[in-house]
Amino acid sequence: MYSQSSKYYDALYASLGKDYAAEAHRIEQIVAERCRSGGTELLDVACGTGKHIELLRDRFTCEGLDVSRSMIEIAQLRNPDVPLHLGDMIGFNLAKRFDVIICMFGAIAYAPNVQRLDQTLQTFARHLKPGGAILVEPWVRPEDWKDGAVHALFVDQPELKVARMSVSRRDANVSVLHFHYMVASRDGIRTFTEPHRLTLFTEDEYRNAFRKAGLFVEYEEQGVWGRGLYVGFSRAES
Repeated sequence: MYSQSSKYYDALYASLGKDYAAEAHRIEQIVAERCRSGGTELLDVACGTGKHIELLRDRFTCEGLDVSRSMIEIAQLRNPDVPLHLGDMIGFNLAKRFDVIICMFGAIAYAPNVQRLDQTLQTFARHLKPGGAILVEPWVRPEDWKDGAVHALFVDQPELKVARMSVSRRDANVSVLHFHYMVASRDGIRTFTEPHRLTLFTEDEYRNAFRKAGLFVEYEEQGVWGRGLYVGFSRAES
């Protein structure tokens, strides 16, 4: 995934109005409220192009992890002194623990089924210090998915034009987004496609995954970008 589209990712979501600065500020607020581990080490799982890390690294000692090599390369250019790891969120092992683990923008839904969701939260929990906090921004709820909805994003810059279009489909409990790209630059015009499959987990499935990982969990309806947010936390050592 993202091997061809990563270079356009930031421009596409800027056109959508995604406000990373506001999200980073809200993350800081939630961590201040929930985290009781006493430290500032933060791991951004599915860190993408490193925009959250760029805005959080003055407040936290950050590291990032992503399964996409092309995303990691962009994130490393943006954050040259931050350790970034190539790996799958389901079963990574960094041999250390963090005060805060975040997984934003619905990336958790790339876990293909409930068993893998459970495994992912257990992996997060193994990397969390006592008293630490895990912030997971969920994907769309099953009851909110609109099959057949037509989507488009457009980038209109002087030297770059991008159109990304898709029609929402559903395969049982999986949302299917088959993105079609048209990109125009000085080098010419090209097209490519990129399939994404994100699981439509229920609220109970998210909550149960946190509990199976030995974590308390609370849900914030607004979250950081209107999609809600699950906040898992562990007891601090006495």
